[in-house]
Amino acid sequence: MGRLRDALRVPGLGAIAEVKRRSPSAGDLRPDADPGELAAGFAAAGAAAVSILVDERFRGSVDDLRAARRATSAPLLAKGFFREEAELAELRKAGADAVLLLLRDLDDRRASALFSRAAELGLDALVEAHDSAELARAVQLDAEVIGINARDLDTFEIDRDAALELVASAPQDRIVVAESGVTARAHGAAAELAGADAILVGSALMRAPDPIAKLRELLARPLVKVCGLTREQDVTVAAEAGADLAGFILARETPRRAPAVLPVPETMLSVAVYVGERGDAPSDLAQFYPREHGHRARDGVLLRGDEQVARVVDRAWQHHDPEHIERARAAEGRIVLAGGLTPENVGEAIEAVRPWAVDASSSLETEPGIKDHERVRAFVAAAR
Repeated sequence: MGRLRDALRVPGLGAIAEVKRRSPSAGDLRPDADPGELAAGFAAAGAAAVSILVDERFRGSVDDLRAARRATSAPLLAKGFFREEAELAELRKAGADAVLLLLRDLDDRRASALFSRAAELGLDALVEAHDSAELARAVQLDAEVIGINARDLDTFEIDRDAALELVASAPQDRIVVAESGVTARAHGAAAELAGADAILVGSALMRAPDPIAKLRELLARPLVKVCGLTREQDVTVAAEAGADLAGFILARETPRRAPAVLPVPETMLSVAVYVGERGDAPSDLAQFYPREHGHRARDGVLLRGDEQVARVVDRAWQHHDPEHIERARAAEGRIVLAGGLTPENVGEAIEAVRPWAVDASSSLETEPGIKDHERVRAFVAAAR
């Protein structure tokens, strides 16, 4: 027991990649999906575990689980609408390492009985919640692995913001999996910064021309932040180039001061950048630097709400910093590497530091606050 749990405990954001041929909300996704081939490919691409739909409403079956088990040694999660203990025994025999327990469809008595039987069989249980009441039930059940589903299974609507708040409210001693609506790196990053240990991705992979490449794309690090944005057309170019974070500087001392936090597409997260004092502009994240000698200090922090979620290793304001890369290399935790990065040197910097994100601004401009679109594209491509 514990293969799924242990696979999701590793540092960084993990992924459970899902094999499903159709979705009740979206119809056919990949009718000819080969579960063995996809399971092996997902595991090779970095999935911590593979989810197999075994319910006929998704055009799945227990035979799909058996095929995946023959193809890979990765932990397998059997997904369906299970209500009887006998179903769990069949799934275990077919090769499952874990099963989904959907609290929406189970009262406390049934959930407890299935949870206990799963443990007896050596199966982990991914206990899925959609709202605060179900999350409280999952905690009360003493579930170690809790899924937070952004999709309302009654309406099929996705509310990422509400799901992120649930993720953030889950006990930190549990393994939390953010489910549904993850179609871009930024969605996974938002879940990670809210406290998720992993994402469960199905439809986005099944819709992709190459599901394995799509999984690699979602898990790719570092994230790329283009900062000093002041115009909507530059935000559009950064997004189209594949940047994940859009930075808007709201400090008084910079010629790159943005008029506001501009709208960003859903494939990006907005970052309001402050110096000296934190403002309240609406944004997904905030980047804050203390003020020293009238200007920005050397290093800062990345904040989600009031919580520090990463350290920003930067250079002192308009100063040469020969120890910059070495300081970043020695730093612990989630690192955003900023300061002096260009399309020409970002690859070398990534190799040396292995940061969570890279951040560039002035090197991508034709003049302060005006982006050179070719250099933006070149920076993102080099960082990838």
